[in-house]
Amino acid sequence: MLDNAPFKSIEYKGLVIEGYSRAAVQTYWRIDQLRLGFDLGAQPWDFMGTPNWFISHTHLDHIAAIPAYVARRRMMKMEPPVIYLPESAVDTVHRLLRNFSRLDRGKLPCELVGVVPGDEIDYSRELSVTVGKTTHTVTSVCYLVYDRRYKLRPEFAQLTGDQIRDLRLAGQEVTYEVRVPLVAYMGDTTAVGLDENPDVYQAKVLISEMTFIAEDHRAELIRKSGHMHLDDYVQRKDLFKNDLILVGHISTRYSKKQAERYVNKRLPGLLDDRLKIWI
Repeated sequence: MLDNAPFKSIEYKGLVIEGYSRAAVQTYWRIDQLRLGFDLGAQPWDFMGTPNWFISHTHLDHIAAIPAYVARRRMMKMEPPVIYLPESAVDTVHRLLRNFSRLDRGKLPCELVGVVPGDEIDYSRELSVTVGKTTHTVTSVCYLVYDRRYKLRPEFAQLTGDQIRDLRLAGQEVTYEVRVPLVAYMGDTTAVGLDENPDVYQAKVLISEMTFIAEDHRAELIRKSGHMHLDDYVQRKDLFKNDLILVGHISTRYSKKQAERYVNKRLPGLLDDRLKIWI
């Protein structure tokens, strides 16, 4: 495969989470086993086969690669992708793609699906995706991927397989759904985005942003820019029940060593080594 855009990867219980995120540069993540990705600030060639993308907001470092991604799939004769994005942006992105088609003289087939906070997407029998509200300088959302399992209702536990089958054929609901938050993706947001979507603290994997780290940054300016600071994580450290927390979108004003030094100082042990600095 072509090494045309950088990304890191980490494995969690059979899921490989891959991506890259630097503030004002580019952000993109994907989980190939779930056939989905988050944001398209750039598009590594390796990610082209992922058919479903969830866009958090329309800043350029999160959407710049949409035309290239759609065009590449068409060129390789793949099915048109499905791209979920804030509903208010759908018409504008449609116009953007039409203009690129005129420039490129090629079609850019894709399905754009508008979402608003509170939406639930039946992604597959095993997975659903809910849309949450976040706070940024433009309309923004977060996404929570739930693992869905169906269990036999307790009142039917003593029945035989044939009896359960007969009840089902008669129209009786014999199972109930159990949902576990599997992956939460925050995009760009203030800490309000965490607090207004409490299931993100319970997700097995949390992908979030930590744009600012240094102690001398003013909290009111950070909130005004629609981002989070290391302090927001320190203040909420007891709320994070996640198995894995990936924090990216770190400002380019920090080197890798600086970022690691700041975070390790304020969060010794990195929340029992669950928190990974994505830089």
